[in-house]
Amino acid sequence: MTLLSDGPTLKQLRYLVAVAEAKHFRRAAERCHVTQPSLSAQIQLLEETVGVQLVERGRSGVALTPIGREVVDKARKVLEDVQAINDLTQGTQGDLVGTIRLGAKTTLGPYLLPHVVAHLHRNHPSLKLYVRDGAPRDLEHELSEGLHDMILAQLPMIGSELIVERLFREPLHLVVASDHPLARIDNLTTKHLQDLNILSLTPNYHLHDQIVNLCKDYGANLVRDYEGTSLDALRQMVGMGMGATFLPALYIRSEIRARSEVVVKEIKGKKIYRSIGLVWRKSGARTKAYAEMVSIIRSVVDAKFPDLIAET
Repeated sequence: MTLLSDGPTLKQLRYLVAVAEAKHFRRAAERCHVTQPSLSAQIQLLEETVGVQLVERGRSGVALTPIGREVVDKARKVLEDVQAINDLTQGTQGDLVGTIRLGAKTTLGPYLLPHVVAHLHRNHPSLKLYVRDGAPRDLEHELSEGLHDMILAQLPMIGSELIVERLFREPLHLVVASDHPLARIDNLTTKHLQDLNILSLTPNYHLHDQIVNLCKDYGANLVRDYEGTSLDALRQMVGMGMGATFLPALYIRSEIRARSEVVVKEIKGKKIYRSIGLVWRKSGARTKAYAEMVSIIRSVVDAKFPDLIAET
């Protein structure tokens, strides 16, 4: 077991950070791939080692004590520094080896990453890509906290401490219920969006902001009473006639089939896109590996998805 002087172990610090993020022992244990009793025992040993209570335990979950919050902040920095050392030494053996922690938005990762992972497994067997899904704004915060090495993000994403590489532009398409009046019109224009009820995801997603702006630009009505928590939920609400929406091309390609409850419509003379990029911290020690990931994703997009526009 790795020791930091005669004090806490790295394992204990990882478990403590996991508890702080999950706010629940069982979920933290699942995240760390250990049993809950093992994780609880290590947290208790950590508290005994430092001589103070770090975690308040209750029926509704767990909370950090004030000193616990301070310890977690310092633990994150220690773990990030240790990861940087590992990354640096792995980088001397080649670019794509070891482990890379990638955060991916749920509206993108499931439809793109299987193709990227297949390429990596085939061509870079020494690399382990640890993928975690999440809402975009959560991913951005977790990147800054060091939970991810890099994230797939909808752009723009601004920060002086970040490196942002554009990957591709993904079309957004208007989707209506199969019995909606617009479903029977072949040549839709932006004029047909006037006063159209539009559904969106919650504000946790950047796609929400983009749909808000589209409604403003074309005089559509944003339906604020019903917001989807996923693209599937959004599609189902559209299929029930609650409004139209805009869905990303990769999702449409994967999830919407012929004879579906919804219809995908093109808007004549108007192409709507969202821009996707790969983002990492400037302080990351494996810039060459991350740049290689950029090249690989662009090549996969070019080979597999002709409707996406690769950016350089």
